[in-house]
Amino acid sequence: MSPVLAGTGVAAYAGAWADPGQVWWRAALALVVALALQVAVNYANDYSDGIRGTDDDRVGPLRLTGSGLARPGAVKRAAFLAFGVAGAAGLVLAATTAWWLLGVGVLCVLAGWFYTGGTRPYGYAGLGEVMVFVFFGLVAVVGTTYVQTRTFEPAAWAAAIGIGALACAILVANNLRDIPTDTEAGKLTLAVRLGDRRTRVWYVALVVVAVLAALAVAVLTTWWAAVGVLFVAVVVPGVRAVVGGATGRGLIPALQVTGKAELAWAVLVALPLFVA
Repeated sequence: MSPVLAGTGVAAYAGAWADPGQVWWRAALALVVALALQVAVNYANDYSDGIRGTDDDRVGPLRLTGSGLARPGAVKRAAFLAFGVAGAAGLVLAATTAWWLLGVGVLCVLAGWFYTGGTRPYGYAGLGEVMVFVFFGLVAVVGTTYVQTRTFEPAAWAAAIGIGALACAILVANNLRDIPTDTEAGKLTLAVRLGDRRTRVWYVALVVVAVLAALAVAVLTTWWAAVGVLFVAVVVPGVRAVVGGATGRGLIPALQVTGKAELAWAVLVALPLFVA
């Protein structure tokens, strides 16, 4: 939801919502695409990690395939069903906006599947954060703004950096927690490559980037958008857990508050843009 809220806020500031009847359904379809892709990626990861045995000794929340609660084929079908929902909504957006968006949609699906799927998943090579930043940050926010304005707004890029940084921070906290089990399973995430201490520094750096991004949106739009930096109040417990050396299940709350912080960032930035 966060990238769609942020992108829609920028679109509103750019004047797209002067006639709400012309754009509300575009924002709604963008939300369907984003949510369906998120669900699809989670099912795809559950399936691919499960059949590889990566989740055999999982520290985090229970997964369907690895725990045996669902058959691998059923989880795989659920993933493709969710990808199909995203594709259908995306097709309508492309048909009513620009057909080249179909290519972007295909890339989104491929990125979602091959994160942990296929013979050489990029998530196992330390590229997960890069792709999360690109697709859950840049593509999701700028794309949401574009389907409503048909322009590439500078503020959308700034918002995309903020949302992308916090989306990456969620993954960093997740992979920090899983360093021992991922190392054993041969999953070379960025956290495994960086090591424990540098991964913790990387998490804090991403939070700082999100602060700077909120200020950048304010510079490009209205200074009221600077209230977005108040998201820090939400993420503080996560920073404390990471900096304080929490490990294993002790890092699960950090994932939760980082996700809430991303949503807080989007709401606090988008609302002033709507008002303005």
